[in-house]
Order: sequence, then C-alpha cells, then structure tokens
Amino acid sequence: MHTHNYVLIGPMGAGKSTIGRLLAKELGLPFKDSDKEIEERTGASIPLIFDVEGEEGFRDREQAVITELCSQPGLVLATGGGAVLRRANRQAMAQAAVVIYLHTSVEHQLARTARDRNRPLLQTDNPAQVLTDLLQQRDPLYREIATLIIETDTRPPRLVVQEIMQFLNSQLDR
Repeated sequence: MHTHNYVLIGPMGAGKSTIGRLLAKELGLPFKDSDKEIEERTGASIPLIFDVEGEEGFRDREQAVITELCSQPGLVLATGGGAVLRRANRQAMAQAAVVIYLHTSVEHQLARTARDRNRPLLQTDNPAQVLTDLLQQRDPLYREIATLIIETDTRPPRLVVQEIMQFLNSQLDR
C-alpha cells in the first residue's frame, strides 16, 4: 500500500496541508506541499513569483514540481488549488496516486483564507466572487481525477484523516 502516492487536491482553504501532514504521519510516509517546494526551490514566495513571472510562470514551476514529486514512490502530496488546471498535472497525479479531493464550501474557504496574504488570487475587492468562480471552473477537474471525494467543511482534520484511512483500508480488502 505504501508504494502509492497520495495526492490531496481541492480549493484553497480546504485543509490540504493540514490533512496531508496528518495523513502522512498516519501512513508513515513523507509529506510534501507543492507550493512549499516551489518556494524552497526558488527562494521566493508564491505572491512574488506571481508578481514577477505571472500566473503562467508560476504554473510552469508548479507543473515541474508535481511531475517530479509524482514520480517518486511513497509520499503524501498537498497541491495548490489550481494544480488541476493543467492536463499534464492531472495526468501525473491520476497515474501516480490515490487522489483525494477535499471539497469545501466558499463560505468555509473565506473563513479560512480571510487573513492570508499569501494567496495572490484573493488580493481583490471581492474574494467571495473569486472563490465562487474558481470553484465553478475547477470542481469538474477535481472530480475528473478524484479517487475519493471528502467534505471538509465542519469536520476536524483528524476525522477527515480517519475517513481517508477507512477508505484506503477498504480498498485493501478487495
């Protein structure tokens, strides 16, 4: 079971990093966060990369990191909300991993991201509209590659991880 990768996808504020860390611990696997990897490799923050290289430049870097990480066996990977936009990323994730879509409402995303300056797409007058539009655009892409879809709105991360583990264990029984 542990030669698999486990990739967490979903909108910003869904809890991918928090749940990913807990899941990795539960599985005894290393945890990686594609955004953190990009920041470490470039020595620049995500907002700075967006400023300097635009979203396209950031997505190029993201694709390189996701392709590389998905080719390594046995890790838990939390991805950025927009990672599913590129077909190459969706293919890399779907081929290499159990893909877990953490679904959450726009209200919940707003509550979780309200004070976060590290989210370039939300530096706007109407973040609720931005999140609604992003979810509309990305939800079908998340669903397209998801092995498992879990609601995270009002549930503590540990409960979400328990549900993921139950699913993974039930897959083993087949």
